[in-house]
Amino acid sequence: MLQIVLAQPGRFTAIDGPEPTLAPGEALVRVHRIGVCGTDLHAFAGKQPFFSYPRILGHELGVEVIDPGSDPHGLAAGDRCSVEPYLNCGRCIACRRGKPNCCASLNVLGVHSDGGMRPYFALPARKLHRSATLDYEQLALIETLGIGAHAIERAEPKSDDFILVIGAGPIGLSVIQFALVTGATLAVMDLSETRLAFCRDQLGVKHTVGAGPAAAAQIKAIGGGDLPTIVIDATGNAPSMAGTFELAAHGGRIVFVGLFQGDVTFHDPNFHRRELTLCGSRNALPQTFRDIITLVEAGRLNTTPWITHRFALAETPERFPREIAGNPAVLKAMIAV
Repeated sequence: MLQIVLAQPGRFTAIDGPEPTLAPGEALVRVHRIGVCGTDLHAFAGKQPFFSYPRILGHELGVEVIDPGSDPHGLAAGDRCSVEPYLNCGRCIACRRGKPNCCASLNVLGVHSDGGMRPYFALPARKLHRSATLDYEQLALIETLGIGAHAIERAEPKSDDFILVIGAGPIGLSVIQFALVTGATLAVMDLSETRLAFCRDQLGVKHTVGAGPAAAAQIKAIGGGDLPTIVIDATGNAPSMAGTFELAAHGGRIVFVGLFQGDVTFHDPNFHRRELTLCGSRNALPQTFRDIITLVEAGRLNTTPWITHRFALAETPERFPREIAGNPAVLKAMIAV
């Protein structure tokens, strides 16, 4: 069975891997679509935290149930599903308090253990979320949407908030989708005018700001003289993340949804003077997956314009380095299996 393995930073290889076997509670799935995300790009570049090589990537997945296994959770052969790739222990304090997304021993498919860059694999049936109407490409995008939805959950916005989203890559776009539905004033900042134009033209974002020396004044003008009450950084860039402490209003909230290998520092008197709240946002909750599937089924979320590149699984070793890695024109690449 074909498997695409990231053998080391910068090098994919195609190997013949074993056929999967089912453990109790697991389902056998056929992978149809794989979304490429920032985690995969960081792993390819050798900059992904919590990662080891070699690894089969792929955690944004649209799959078909082949065998629902011994504990099917209502699944049947032929069901189309999105994969919740966060394998949690169910016993630690985070799991006991309803936060399996940040389980103390979390195992993320495609990061800590092998993921979906292969035609078939087995995973816990409880991590499959089915849809009777969505296609495999839509289902592969649910996990990305979940990252943005959970970041908005962490921000706890109200309709009278002013939200600034920094970074209009795939994760930033998912944040923007859910920021829009809150009714709050929204501004998006990015270095790329192409990405800002996408936000305006495809997502209907009214206020966009080019990152640079004049950005703070532009942001304040959008807020009628006030800084944003919520700042969400989706860049995973240290200077950008450090800069959020100067962009949040007094009494505001900062959410880091992007991450990098290193430390973020801030000026403590400024942090205390503004009484800022700083939140991390990791992954998404099981209910978030189900809620997003319902929204996409109802036509309230359209991610079709996101997908800018498509190729087949067998083409990954050649096309990923040449066309995807380091290409600022890529919003979302989709791999067909």
